Formats: sequence, C-alpha cells, structure tokens
Amino acid sequence: MRFGSGLSGDTPGDHAKLSTHRGSVATRCADQLPPGQTRWSSPLPPTVPKPVLVNALARSFLGGETSVEGIVERAARTLGRNWRWLRPVARHFVERFGGQVRPTRRTVSTFIIQDPTFHRAWTNRATTLTIAEWAAGTGGMQPVAAAVDWPIPQIPSAGELARWLQLSASELQWLADLKGFGARSRIAQVQNYHYRILTKPTGNLRLIEAPKHKVKMAQRQVLREILDRIPIHHCVHGFVKARSIRTFAAEHVGKRVVLRMDLSDFFPSIGRHRIQALFRTAGYPELVANLLGGICTNATPRSFWNPLASGRISLSAAEAIAEARQLYLRPHLPQGAPTSPALANICAYRLDCRLTGLAGSAGAHYTRYADDLAFSGDSEFNRRVERFANHVSAVVIEEGWSVNHRKTRIMRQSVRQHLVGLVSNQRLNVAREDFDRLKAILTNCLRHGWQSQNREAHRDFRSHLDGRVTFVESINDGKGKRLRKLFDRIEW
Repeated sequence: MRFGSGLSGDTPGDHAKLSTHRGSVATRCADQLPPGQTRWSSPLPPTVPKPVLVNALARSFLGGETSVEGIVERAARTLGRNWRWLRPVARHFVERFGGQVRPTRRTVSTFIIQDPTFHRAWTNRATTLTIAEWAAGTGGMQPVAAAVDWPIPQIPSAGELARWLQLSASELQWLADLKGFGARSRIAQVQNYHYRILTKPTGNLRLIEAPKHKVKMAQRQVLREILDRIPIHHCVHGFVKARSIRTFAAEHVGKRVVLRMDLSDFFPSIGRHRIQALFRTAGYPELVANLLGGICTNATPRSFWNPLASGRISLSAAEAIAEARQLYLRPHLPQGAPTSPALANICAYRLDCRLTGLAGSAGAHYTRYADDLAFSGDSEFNRRVERFANHVSAVVIEEGWSVNHRKTRIMRQSVRQHLVGLVSNQRLNVAREDFDRLKAILTNCLRHGWQSQNREAHRDFRSHLDGRVTFVESINDGKGKRLRKLFDRIEW
C-alpha cells in the first residue's frame, strides 16, 4: 500500500494548525467522488478503439471504389449515421492509398486507429459509435492503373475462385494452406509437395520442391490463365517463349567488357507476402489474392529437416543445413512449381527497370536469365565497371535479393567471356571443353556401344544425346553438323 501526505492549507510555520493526513491514493481520490461511488467503479476514459468497430470500418473502406464519397457512404451505412468526422478520415485515406495497390484489411485498421480525426471522435463519442450494418462483399476487382488492361479473369470472391479452379471450398483451403498446417504436419500424405535436396558446388543446399498432382493442376491453370497474360520486362530471357540462353548471350557478343553477376537463392528469397501483393496489384480482393498466393507458395515442413540435422555430420554440413532450414521454413516460391518462374520474373520487374536504367547511364546493356545478370559495354563502361558492380549490388539488396559475390566476373576481351555456358567473345559459341566432351561420348558410342557411355542411367539415352547435339547445332551450325554425323552412325 502506497501512502501520500496532504497539508491542511494553513501557512507554513504555524505549527499549531499544521496537520498531516495520511492515507491511500484511492481513499483520497474517493473523497472527491459522489457518495456511494469509488474511483474503481467509474468507467475509464476510452482511449483504445474496439477492434470489432475498427474492423467493420476497414471492411467498409475496402468495400468499393477508393473515393471520398464512396467511402463516406459505405462507412455511414456501417455506423448507421453520417458522422461529420467520416469525411476527413476518408480524405486522409484517399490521400494515403489512392492510386496504389489495394491495402490489406490489417493495414487499413492500423491506419484508422492512428488517424488523429478518428481518435478524437472515438475519445468523445465512444459510447455512441456502434455497428449498424456490416459491409457486404469485397469491392470486386480493383487493379492499379498499369494493370487495368491486363486480360486476366475476373475473380471477385473466394467462392468464384473455387469454382474457377473446379475445387470445393475445403480443397481450396487445403491447397492454399494459409495457416501452415502442412508445414507443421509429420504426415507426408497431408503435404502438397515432394522434396529432393541437391548440393551446390559451394557446399550450400538447393531444395527441389515438386508439387503433387492436385496443387500442380491448380498452379498450371493460374499460370495459363493469369500469369502468362501479365507483361514482363523486355530484358528477361529466362522462362519466356521464343527466348533462350542463346538470345540472352547474343546481346553481349563482341563487347569490350562483360560483367556477370548472380542472385543468391532467387526463388526462395521471394516470400508469400510479395506474391499476394502481386495478385492485389492485378486487382484481386485480399482473400482471393491470399488464396492464390498460398497455392503458388510453400513452407517446407520441419519434419523434413529434423532427420538431416540429427545424424553425425560435419560442421560445414550442419551450417549448410541450418542456413537452408531457415530459408525454406518460411513460405516462399518453390523451385519446381510451374508458376514459380513466371512469378519470379513478374516480381523482378522493378529490379529489371532499375538495372536497365542504371546500365544505360553507364553506357552498358543489361539482360537477365533467371538469376543470372549480364552487363556489357565498350570503352566507357570498361572504365567504370568495378564501381558499377557495387551500384548493382546496392540496387539488388534494395529490391529484396542479394548478390552471390563469389560468382561475379569481370571479363574483358583478353579472356574468355562466357555466359550461361556459352562463349561470347567474337561470336556465340559453345565452350571448347563441352564440345570435346560430347564428341568423345559419341566416338566411344561408335567404338564400344552406347550402353558403355550411359553412366548416369538415362531412361532414353538416344533422346538425351540427340538433344545435346541439337543444342550445339542451334549455337554453331558447323560444329553441330560434325557431331550429327557421328550421332547418325551409332547403332541403337
């Protein structure tokens, strides 16, 4: 119990009349209240708005077009009265979010709570603010200005999304797995992916996540009907029709200097929140965007990583497993899903725009194939290429990725300039060692039989070799013809 002291109000120094009253804070404050009422029985001043009311207002704000009149009309229906403070709050909302990607309901709720006009209204009229009507619907499709002409299907609700994918509501929730039940489950039948680990040359791990049939069918429809209809940057050559590693490297042939850089963990670095924001940019309501983002992303189950880390392994292997586990446990773009390449290219649109502009200011040309970045130029670019690489790294970090500096190469004409396995010094060509290796395999097939050369146990070794020869023909017709003659003489 804390005690306080109160003076009688008489002049200090008049010790005969000076008195001291000791008592608790509650007792002294109770003296100022009416009889029969204590400080603890009086209601506290309302400072924190009720979450239910704020949520209802957020629904009304998002339930239609982002205009002051529309927001005021919907919010007035929600509250049952057109309060005077609604218009300034609506005006603040339009100034903050007008013309941008539709915000999430949580973002709007936070905005409402922090708005000073609403805070004053709540403080003065908390007891009279009630919910008269809940806003119906999600406001339909609301694309940003740049996405208005995208020829994508109109899906205004979760029910429409389930019908579009030919799924039941429960199947849609299971495939999207927004609550992460599959990541926490130890039962493989509940999980939507098969997993396989590959070891990179650096010792780090790459996880291949192959979707099971049901989620793969849904992803293919999303890819075919939505993602393939969204434009990407012209500098992109990976996973694009009519483009390949040949078109990627051909734009850097005969340049005085070529700069090659690599993005670390290109797919898993893209989180679910970025994918959901992309679908909201296209105009889909928050719930529909969340479900589409859930279908296209995955969080690796903890039960997959625990057996790998429990055995007797080296320190470097343990560090690689820990790093990969931290990266793949979060919802991310799975490497192996049919939607991941297209989504990665779309998410990298701003990165490509900035790097194209940066390259132009330095007198260079820029192209990208998946996670491989290539810049090339002549004498002007040659003088500033080292400093230019630092600027590229800064832009990449600002856009949510990181550069694998071990793979950065500055290649001038005096050395072999190679991009994605192709040489680009004077003309586009295959690397000499790759040509000699394939030629030796074909020659040994003639001498010792093709079975002796199928060391990796390909199911259709003939088609495998035919594809490799065809690739060389597409790059260098002369070398390709020499290999084709050897291939045609093999007895299968």
